[in-house]
Amino acid sequence: MVINVKNLVKRYNDLIALDHFNLAVQEGEVLGLLGPNGSGKTTAINCILSLLKYDKGTIDIFDQPMSPDAYHLKRDIGIVMQNVAVFNELTVYENIDYFCGLYISDKQTRKKLVAEAIDFVGLNDFSKFYPKKLSGGLLRRLNIACGIAHKPKLIILDEPTVAVDPQSRNNILEGIQKLNQQGATIIYTSHYMEEVEQIASRIAIMDKGKIIAMGTNEELKKMIKSGEHINLELLNPEDLDLAGINALPHIISAKRRDHQLVIKSERGKNNLIPILDHLKDQQIAIGKIYSEPPTLNDVFLEITGKELRD
Repeated sequence: MVINVKNLVKRYNDLIALDHFNLAVQEGEVLGLLGPNGSGKTTAINCILSLLKYDKGTIDIFDQPMSPDAYHLKRDIGIVMQNVAVFNELTVYENIDYFCGLYISDKQTRKKLVAEAIDFVGLNDFSKFYPKKLSGGLLRRLNIACGIAHKPKLIILDEPTVAVDPQSRNNILEGIQKLNQQGATIIYTSHYMEEVEQIASRIAIMDKGKIIAMGTNEELKKMIKSGEHINLELLNPEDLDLAGINALPHIISAKRRDHQLVIKSERGKNNLIPILDHLKDQQIAIGKIYSEPPTLNDVFLEITGKELRD
């Protein structure tokens, strides 16, 4: 077991940030950790890393108790936090060398690891650049290189693709998958659901300081009421009886968007035929029809709710 957290409690005065939080992460998996703002994700990560004291519970890393001075465990952990943390006075090479040097003292070994990290994130042409000369995407890649240069067995990435362009995001995600293929166990937090769907072998959803759902992408989708999304192109939408569609059995919601009828149905029901029959009775002409299964975003909203969070 790479991470084993049991009954973790963390309080900030009257606020319970972690409420008997439990988490088990197996070797070699990519765990997507999701949750609304304020759900406790960052607090949980900081406690796991012994950056925060907690009130109750146990944390084992690599089957050993984790503590602030457990440097033999921290040597095998890589951290890439949401805020880019590099030194503006150092070049790309010097930054990676500095962070790698926190774990690797031998200069020759470190030189090899730094070169490998630069190559891994595709910064070969920028090794002598200072951070202020880098784009947002290149800065993110530098941040990742600083966190993984020492070849950690466990890598924690907290929102590593915030505010980067699609090309950089794709590069980062491919790099994370490659790290996992090379043997690293990864915890990945993001508000981009499609990213988590793409790379996570298992997904945990947090809210109010605890894990409220966990499983593979497909397992989570089976936990919710929502089923397929049906989209129909209407040729005469002005004649649509929307209330009649919403009144059909197993329909969660039906909305009209210009010439599109967008329907969310319950899981496991064949709803298309009754919808088509109803539209035929109303003499609504139909163009294209397509449907899609529920997304991880649907799972997240149904499990955690739609109210805005601070």
